[in-house]
Amino acid sequence: MNIQSRFETTRESAVREVAVIRKILAELVRTVQLIESDIAAEEERAGVFDRSDAKYPILARTLIERRDNLKMTIAALEQRHTERARHEHAATAA
Repeated sequence: MNIQSRFETTRESAVREVAVIRKILAELVRTVQLIESDIAAEEERAGVFDRSDAKYPILARTLIERRDNLKMTIAALEQRHTERARHEHAATAA
């Protein structure tokens, strides 16, 4: 049992949360990069690069949706990270 966590200060909590968010962001950015590579590979395989073309690969469309959703998640987490980092600095300055 981790008794120390019961007595964690607000600053320690903010520091921990900032570190966790930073790690999650890094993983999501890597995932987006992999998905973008997969999209390019699928477009190359199909020989169709225009999303408005009826022959555009369904897999590429699905990957694009996934990538866009991850980008929205990244933006929300970056905002949260900024807020928590400000809170952490404010707690340190106090």
